[in-house]
Amino acid sequence: MSSWFRRRDHNIFTNATSLLICGLLAGVVVAAAVFPAAAASGLTVEAGGKAFAALPSQVKEFNSPQITRIYASDNKTQIAVMYDEFRSDVPLSQIAVTMQNAIIAAEDRGFYQHGGVDLKGTVRAFVNDSSGGDRQGASTLAMQYVRMALAYSATNPQEVVAATEDTPKRKVTEMKYAIQLEKQMSKQQILERYLNIAPFGNGAYGIYAASQIYFHKNPKDLDIAQAALLAGMVKAPTSFNPATASGYPQAVDRRHYVLDGMVTTGAITKAQEDAALKEAIPRTVRKVGNGCVSVNKNEWGFFCDYFTRWWNSQQAFGATTYDREQRLNDGGYRIVTTMDVKATASAYRRINQQIKNSNKDALMLAAVQPGTGQVLALAANRTFKLDDSKNHISSNPAKAARKIKGTYPSTTNPIVSGGGDVDGYQAGSTFKMFTMVTALKQGIPLTKTINAGVTAKTHYIVAPSSPAACPGTHFYCPGNAGESEAGVYNMWAAFGHSVNTYFVPLEEEVGAQNVVQTAKDFGIQFRASNDATLAEPGNAQQWGAFTLGVSESTPLDLANAYATLAADGKYCTPTPVKEIVDRDNEKIDVGSPDCRRVVSADVARAALDAARCPVGDSAQLGSCGGSGTAPQSRGEVGHPVFGKTGTTDSEKTAALILGTTSIVVAGYLADPDWPQTNQHMSHSQVNPAVWNTVADYMKGKPSVQFPKPGDTRVAVGDLVSVPSVSCTNVADATVELKGAGFLPTTGGQVSSNCPAGTVADTRPSDQAAKGSQIVMEISKGTQPGNGKKR
Repeated sequence: MSSWFRRRDHNIFTNATSLLICGLLAGVVVAAAVFPAAAASGLTVEAGGKAFAALPSQVKEFNSPQITRIYASDNKTQIAVMYDEFRSDVPLSQIAVTMQNAIIAAEDRGFYQHGGVDLKGTVRAFVNDSSGGDRQGASTLAMQYVRMALAYSATNPQEVVAATEDTPKRKVTEMKYAIQLEKQMSKQQILERYLNIAPFGNGAYGIYAASQIYFHKNPKDLDIAQAALLAGMVKAPTSFNPATASGYPQAVDRRHYVLDGMVTTGAITKAQEDAALKEAIPRTVRKVGNGCVSVNKNEWGFFCDYFTRWWNSQQAFGATTYDREQRLNDGGYRIVTTMDVKATASAYRRINQQIKNSNKDALMLAAVQPGTGQVLALAANRTFKLDDSKNHISSNPAKAARKIKGTYPSTTNPIVSGGGDVDGYQAGSTFKMFTMVTALKQGIPLTKTINAGVTAKTHYIVAPSSPAACPGTHFYCPGNAGESEAGVYNMWAAFGHSVNTYFVPLEEEVGAQNVVQTAKDFGIQFRASNDATLAEPGNAQQWGAFTLGVSESTPLDLANAYATLAADGKYCTPTPVKEIVDRDNEKIDVGSPDCRRVVSADVARAALDAARCPVGDSAQLGSCGGSGTAPQSRGEVGHPVFGKTGTTDSEKTAALILGTTSIVVAGYLADPDWPQTNQHMSHSQVNPAVWNTVADYMKGKPSVQFPKPGDTRVAVGDLVSVPSVSCTNVADATVELKGAGFLPTTGGQVSSNCPAGTVADTRPSDQAAKGSQIVMEISKGTQPGNGKKR
């Protein structure tokens, strides 16, 4: 039998006697403190005894605040900690025996001999206090634990006051609780709970926090001198704080007192005490950072912020944002996030190769895993920091006039993921994907041809004074970036070359309101109030410019939207979480992949096939008609890729979305302070940052080809032969082409052997999907001088 158990057996009689004496003693104390009339009448002991018996004795169950730890996807790299009180409970087996002995020597040298109440000390303190002497304590570890437990389990301010006020009634209540506590728990259990709840000053609650803050080590590694210092601080953490000028001398004396007590209780020898006294006491402390502004690496800040905003939006964690934030900060969770450390480091490195933090323009990258919605990385050329004292004046002229500072080089605004005051940025032609998907859903194949002119006249209504209005009308007439883009295109080529005058008419054909709905299905948020208004049913059908990306979005929005194509048409709500485990080691099912099908797999695969054209890859089902707008992408990544570039009017934003079967990265180059900037954003900066980030992630991974649609007719349609109408007059040719299911239109004049004014040829001339535009080229006869008739 251990010495500890022998001591407990030996104390059975003592404990029984203690209960009797405590009852009598309590009678005196309670009567004097709570029932003065009874004391005056001589009924002190009887009245007090009854009052003592009536006091509560069961401490309500409670959970003391615990720190929440946030980890990267590798389940090893700690991103940050969140807490209201820096505390993390540890079992007694993980607390050095020297620390256990030190707290007993400091606070309760008779800990193993009494049953929760130190009778001699209580009598001494009561007599001294009653005679007007200096107030004395005599609280045992059990009584001190009770006091702290009552405060933590309080449900209202009055209960907190009652648990901590310095009155005889509170002392007696603690005695009753402590006696009951000793019946229910072993000495080891009481000691463990005490060490985990006690305050140690400088924001350290519990022995784990104290060991970290004062000595940067775990509790099991504390030596004698360190344990004595910490044990001595519990009595008065502020007075015995070694990090202050006034507290240091008192901390030295208090440590000496504890070490003497450890010798007296037999915990250490006099030689060990002498050696411990020579050990230096730390004059500074390292307070542990709290929250996302104190992430272990600054490049993790934007992801950490996204995680906390996500957490605070989840009703599963509380009815209000305040409740959810409180639960995060004191719940003691272990959270494994989706953040890929290598992908995040790569994104920052590739950004910084193109642009520095001091630049007002922000190069922002977001990376998402297709099929899960897991957010792998969020990065920007910004320091994630609250202090903006060194920031430059905002680039927004209105704010600059008032000397308002901008968001560079430091910010905590969610510029990559959106939210708060950040609505996003126009992403240009990246939105053409939603029109393409809508067309495919409606049975319009990628083979559909449109005669895309320099401008396209539509029936969308705009202000007559708008630069986009057809001259002298109120109809919307968008143009291309250059005249060279005019021509007859199928959807592969039009997407690859980003032809506005193809996609605006296509949007009008399928219905702008349907395109907007597709964007909603793919996760576009419409955060800006004017965008939200336009996106409402009844308004969206007139949003002719929507396909050109005039709605504000964020890199995370677009990365996840394009990931829906790579996930075979399943949209997955973006999530920063892989696993959440509570303090009881129970898994919480919040943040798991939440996916739903928004388009068929065949539609998604067909759209993705066309989306290979802009980024230098080859379509499997059709022809891209030449290189795309970011043709280097395929070669730089070295894997099958898909994606799209986007540029707004006057190049206020430059964007590139690029993905594989494993990752989709969206990059925006914009001015977060003034998205309507008069500066020009360059694809020469954003494109390399995106494709190099994708290439870094894919390095060493097997090359995986994108799957083809199960029914290729989704992409190519039911191709029919185009009637030969060469040398036919235009009126007859038009009738014949319409009869075959096509939409004939006249094109330019060409030299041919056909009579002038007749149809020389058609584009396309072999096969096309029904409903396609067929351009009739008009003959102007043979050219003079070549021996042919005109």
